[in-house]
Amino acid sequence: MASAATKVGPKFQVTIPKKVRDAVGLKVGDLVEASVGRDGIVLRQKVLIGKPVSLARQLEESEAAVKAGRVLGPFKSAGAAMKAVKAHARRADRTVHR
Repeated sequence: MASAATKVGPKFQVTIPKKVRDAVGLKVGDLVEASVGRDGIVLRQKVLIGKPVSLARQLEESEAAVKAGRVLGPFKSAGAAMKAVKAHARRADRTVHR
């Protein structure tokens, strides 16, 4: 098992030594979870998995939005679509939400 000492820096940052990172395949941007174990601090790699939304539910929500008129388009070009989206966003920014 790879292990190495490291120093706690300002703002309590810790650099994980290269031989430890390499041993577990840790890459820049990976998530780790810090917890307190029996012998001290334990770092574990974490993977976040989004909650799946059923395709049928997405389709139902989309159809409801179309029936309620919460859609833009159709458009003859991508430029026309972008113009409509930006105008819609400007109107939404002026709307007071309560």
